[in-house]
Amino acid sequence: MKRAPLSLKAQALALLARREHSRAELRTKLLAHARKRAAHDTAEASGTPSADAGRNGWGSGWEGDPFGESATSAPPVAQAHRVEPDPDALAAEVDEVLDWLQAQRYQSDERFVESRLNSRAPRLGLTRIRQELSRHGVELDSDTVRTLRESEVRRARDIWRKRFGQPPADLRERARQMRFLAARGFSGEVVRQVLGGGEDEPD
Repeated sequence: MKRAPLSLKAQALALLARREHSRAELRTKLLAHARKRAAHDTAEASGTPSADAGRNGWGSGWEGDPFGESATSAPPVAQAHRVEPDPDALAAEVDEVLDWLQAQRYQSDERFVESRLNSRAPRLGLTRIRQELSRHGVELDSDTVRTLRESEVRRARDIWRKRFGQPPADLRERARQMRFLAARGFSGEVVRQVLGGGEDEPD
């Protein structure tokens, strides 16, 4: 028998044990898990074989005993009468778990943003950082945006030095270096300052 999926709370804690998650990201994952768990519970209650019972839609015993009368050789129960889980009920259940996780400080959007900044700011510009955080359903506060902007040229120059180490020898190489920095989320003005030489900005 296939093992039942973890409870929502257990699944959430397992995900958070691997890395920080934003609430929006965790909600998406938990909704998918809730649907999987609901489908499993429905199948268990009705005696319907699971989707992986066999390629032919028969139980696992069909292939070894095609003419036998065992329960596993019978066609699966018709799917027409299966009750689909209520999406609103599943969403409410997930939101309740998320509220509990936040109350216990197991999940925190602020901590998620801090974790992302620590890993991404040394390698990316403000534009890319904002884009990545937006995909996770969170935004930077105004103070953090200002801090990143103040260090943008210095961070871009550090990245440029590690990748190239010397000014471009011709226009083609200059264009390549500009594309490199732009792809990492640095603005045109920052890129021009980096490739134009000049001294590092004070910390």
